[in-house]
Amino acid sequence: MDDKDIVDRISQLAAEEQQLEEAHVGEGLSENELKRKRDLEVTLDQLWDTLRQRRAKRHAGQDPDAASERPASTVEGYLQ
Repeated sequence: MDDKDIVDRISQLAAEEQQLEEAHVGEGLSENELKRKRDLEVTLDQLWDTLRQRRAKRHAGQDPDAASERPASTVEGYLQ
């Protein structure tokens, strides 16, 4: 997956997350919707991490295709 593909996927998932939130303004989300929202958040974090890795590798003169998706446990443990 190249940078454009990653950015496109981020846009799609962010739009889905926004639709989910907007569809339930003033209401709570169901268990399934809460799970989907959490899954979206984790996947978005992984995609952003991969994109950052690719950009860093490119900047360092390395092959951006050597970047790999890190496990959810890793990206969710980053300090913000």
